[in-house]
Amino acid sequence: MSAGHSRALGGPFDLALAKAVPTIPDRPQMLFEPKFDGFRTGTVIEDGRVRIWSRNGTDLTSRLPELEQAVAEQVDEGFVLDGEAVIWNGEQFDFDALQRRMGAGAALARRLAARQPASLVVFDVLAVLGRDVRSLPLADRRRLLEELATDFAPPLQLSPATHDRAVAVQWWDDLAHTGVEGVMAKRLDEPCRGGVRAWFKVKRRDTTEAVVAAVIGSCSRPTMLVLGLHDDSGRLRFAGRTGSLSSDQAAKAAGFLRPPAGEHPWPEEVPSTWLDRFAKEKRLVHLTLVEPVVVEISADAARSGLAFRHSVRLVRFRPELDPGDVRSV
Repeated sequence: MSAGHSRALGGPFDLALAKAVPTIPDRPQMLFEPKFDGFRTGTVIEDGRVRIWSRNGTDLTSRLPELEQAVAEQVDEGFVLDGEAVIWNGEQFDFDALQRRMGAGAALARRLAARQPASLVVFDVLAVLGRDVRSLPLADRRRLLEELATDFAPPLQLSPATHDRAVAVQWWDDLAHTGVEGVMAKRLDEPCRGGVRAWFKVKRRDTTEAVVAAVIGSCSRPTMLVLGLHDDSGRLRFAGRTGSLSSDQAAKAAGFLRPPAGEHPWPEEVPSTWLDRFAKEKRLVHLTLVEPVVVEISADAARSGLAFRHSVRLVRFRPELDPGDVRSV
């Protein structure tokens, strides 16, 4: 059985996706859940074996040995689960610890699991005792999952869920300190449609400052802004990038971009993973270095150290601010 495949259960299980919306939907027949800061996983239990794969089909089983063992002990043959692998560090999610697992071999993953174990937060069930239940509405799948989860013990967890939008709004306010990224909203009458953005996600976004120290494109026609933040030692560290600029944004940005006045702290070529952590092709990307200038940006709550894990939105340039004063968020 290859990653993401189950012979008896009918082939690959593409996981449902979500589209971003600006506010928590206010409509009937919705189920709301916290949006956890981890790795989306699908888990198959078949032929006496547990397989855990990522949303993109990467086999993660050896990197999450504690979850493999827990599922084998607590879940019967013939189930397919949809959930989020997370690691807690005190009262907060630790995405960096989870990411360290992805580059680990089996032996190192076992050592990391012993020091800082992962949890699996399950929010959907796609097959039950060998029967594909994706065609059932979410309301029915949730009842099946809740019945299964009566026997869950850590590190397996049932995702909290509510039909009450007011409760979801309360989660939005109360769970931000844990690193919960926002709220998921799903229609109760929907089947599971793998690969389709039928769910809704509302992510927390904060406005903050960052330093533009390079661009993709030219100073006169930038396509993206490359951002930095100063660490505690005062060194300007790479922190992320904007999404693609509109023609109007690019024209306005060109008025603030200048070639470096002196020695620049960054190289002219950087790995593609600096700009996109999901980049499949590892290559060098050419940067056009610029004199550092401050911008105001809108970013979601996901961070890895100093860096924004997702692209950010440009709000406005702040040339009146000193780039040296812009520190980590």
